[in-house]
Amino acid sequence: MATFKYIAKNKDSRTVAGKISAENKNAVIEELRKRELVIISIDEVKETVAKRATFKSKKVKPDEIVIFSRQLATMVDAGIPIMQGIDALQEQVSHPFFKKVLVGIRDDIQHGTSLSAAFAKHPTVFDNLFVNMVKVGETGGVLSKILDRISSYMEKTLRLKRKVQSALIYPIVVVCMAIVITTILLVKVVPTFAGIYTSFNRELPAMTQLLITISTILREYLLWVVAGFASIGVAIKQWYKTPQGALIIDRSKLRLPIFGDLFRKVAISRFSRTLATLVQSGVPILESLDIVGKTIGNRELELVVDEIKVSVRAGESLAAPLTKSGVFPAMVTRMISIGEKSGQMEKMLLKISEFYDDQVDAAVEGLTSIIEPLIIGVLGIVVGFIVIALFLPIITITQIIS
Repeated sequence: MATFKYIAKNKDSRTVAGKISAENKNAVIEELRKRELVIISIDEVKETVAKRATFKSKKVKPDEIVIFSRQLATMVDAGIPIMQGIDALQEQVSHPFFKKVLVGIRDDIQHGTSLSAAFAKHPTVFDNLFVNMVKVGETGGVLSKILDRISSYMEKTLRLKRKVQSALIYPIVVVCMAIVITTILLVKVVPTFAGIYTSFNRELPAMTQLLITISTILREYLLWVVAGFASIGVAIKQWYKTPQGALIIDRSKLRLPIFGDLFRKVAISRFSRTLATLVQSGVPILESLDIVGKTIGNRELELVVDEIKVSVRAGESLAAPLTKSGVFPAMVTRMISIGEKSGQMEKMLLKISEFYDDQVDAAVEGLTSIIEPLIIGVLGIVVGFIVIALFLPIITITQIIS
């Protein structure tokens, strides 16, 4: 199927342009006539351009979606028709896949599809939360307000995600560097000393012998060791895709000694903010909980949300299953309970998310201050062991000679 670019005039004698995917030029002409357009020109898009676009990543960054929704909200608020707004925005977008998606959305709207239904056709770009909130905005006539709220929600979620990433990147980089340096010492440096010590014809100290043994094994089986770790990583990743594996791994993440508390706070903040945003926007509570469960990012907490849905469907409260789960702190469950009784659920949920955002900030700073000396200490022990083990035979021989 080829892509054709067209220029035509509509009923109001205004010039319109766009792209259509079709089998041939005749199919494009037929389609444009159905739209009651007067054709000015039709050109086939070069195949090389199409191919180049396919090599581009189909992953649209959240930042681009935030900017898009913020700009669309401004245009809608200014009274600009949706189709014209999307048409203008797709010209500004630099990401080829996102541009193609927006062209498709514009064409769908032109054929009478609603904005939320057009967004729903592209789940890799616009998730359930985005689509459902837009649907509510369309129904309630508050689309600009809802789009602005989506943008704010995504900005805060991204900010929280980056804080966690900043806490994890530093120790991961340092640990990787330590592993590389240690491997180089064991594979390149230690064998040189081992060759020298062999010529001494003396029994080596236990530490030195252990180091040389590790070095020998690593040199002979380095590729197998790397392949083994890679295989374990792939196996864990595949296991995580299964419901049982995801549950065990996510449960373990929440119980990690140092990082578990941070993961828990991030999950609670995301749960509270997402539910607050959906309830505030007028999305029905059961539908909101369904979306929250899919976006919370933790299988164990997703099961808790499923229990909440059962409880709410039976006419009970949100707080009871949250308390029973043991995952959410008492402060969170009590605030939600108060919010339910007072009719200020979204207000309480927003307060919880803001509180836990501050808690994540404090946790990130605390982790950074704890992890840095720990990593330096471990690295010092490893390098110290290698240095002592290498020079211990020399010190022993020197003592014997003297």
